[in-house]
Amino acid sequence: MTTIDIPAAGPTSAERHDVATARRRHRAVFRSRWRDTVEAAGWLAGIGAVALMLASGTVDVGSAAGFLTTMGRIAGIVASTMIMAQLILIARIPVVERVVGHDRAAKIHSQLGRLGFIVIIAHILLLIGGYALSIHTTFLDQTWQFVVGYGGPMFMASVGFVVLVAVVVTSYAIVRTRWRYENWHAVHLFSYLAVGLSIPHQFTDGESFLTMGFAWWYWVVLWTVAVGGLLAYRVVRPVTRYFRHRIAVAAVDRVSDGSTVITMSGRDILSLRPEAGQFFLFRFLAKDMWGEAHPYSLSRAPRDGWLRITVKPLGDSSARLATLTPGTRVMVEGPLGIFTEASRSGDHLVLAGAGIGITPVLAFLETADVEPGRCTVIVRASSLEDAPHLDEVVRIARERGAAVHVLVGRRGPGWSPAQNPVILSDLVPEIAGADIYACGPAVWVDALFADAERAGVPKGRRHAEEFSW
Repeated sequence: MTTIDIPAAGPTSAERHDVATARRRHRAVFRSRWRDTVEAAGWLAGIGAVALMLASGTVDVGSAAGFLTTMGRIAGIVASTMIMAQLILIARIPVVERVVGHDRAAKIHSQLGRLGFIVIIAHILLLIGGYALSIHTTFLDQTWQFVVGYGGPMFMASVGFVVLVAVVVTSYAIVRTRWRYENWHAVHLFSYLAVGLSIPHQFTDGESFLTMGFAWWYWVVLWTVAVGGLLAYRVVRPVTRYFRHRIAVAAVDRVSDGSTVITMSGRDILSLRPEAGQFFLFRFLAKDMWGEAHPYSLSRAPRDGWLRITVKPLGDSSARLATLTPGTRVMVEGPLGIFTEASRSGDHLVLAGAGIGITPVLAFLETADVEPGRCTVIVRASSLEDAPHLDEVVRIARERGAAVHVLVGRRGPGWSPAQNPVILSDLVPEIAGADIYACGPAVWVDALFADAERAGVPKGRRHAEEFSW
């Protein structure tokens, strides 16, 4: 008997593509569920605190004074829960960064800040009104009593509110457009002082927590998670990483558009788990630079012991980076952002960068899970000289089997050049089934995404890394 071994046929290219697409969509669903879980946890934390207050037996709604006081206490709990959520969102906790995303977390943080300030004012006014009615005094007398009559913790909370008002005033857009970002950020840090001053009075004067029962411990745990997370990931982790990884500037170069290319070396950098498309907050420990940390995307995929960023000199801080010398030590926070493979769910990949926004696109292109013919790169610049690393983009795209469209010239009313306008479906016939990643000025990204929406790309497959704060 003759035996003939016939090797089993492997999966076809189409079958491999279908499996990869299904895997990406499953991953996107899983991440969406985790994001919903994190958001639900925030809501439940506040609801639980209000429920414990209502169950404490200290609620009085039978009189106008009691009703105002009860509503003021609820407003205080809601405001505190919103502050806790703000701290967690901006603490750069890895699980929050992965499922919510840095940009979205920062946006929600800002929205909660504006709304929370209104709730804090309601908390103060309702309590003053309720207490004034209960003892038959004037609103102003009761306000004075709150500030100086109830002792240390309440006085600290009053000072904290004044500090918070100052922070809110400086955060208005009209002020931010006139101040350098570094000055605004320094003032914004005082909001943490305001939070710290307000916490003690919640335990010494909050009726729900005076008995030190379950509600007291519940509130302690919530504040410990919020403040502890902020300290652990914004203070302790950057310092420990500084000593562990010993990251330093290895080389400083220039490219055609005048941008500065900074290569850094360090120990065991891949243990930071950086991904192509992400960014770090870099603090260069040089004269006149060590006090500022700025976000810069990786301009090449990370390698063991090696990171690279490319920075356009758009302001004083970024321009000074050209003066860095090799050996300058660097403190990093991150990696941050979900401008990565983990966010994909479509069957085609479109990477679009405008100006210096090409840097995360270049890094992403280098490691993206794509098959030849299923990736399109769009480079937008005013001229070929203003497109940094264009030679690298073209070379890597050729190696990966990706199509490249370089669009140069003055921008028209949309996102493409005025003299030769195009739409996405002209460049990418498969655009409706694609994920589109865009990095560049906010106005350009908005115009590009508007075109993508018209072409049928759903919001969940439009991913941005915008240059705004």
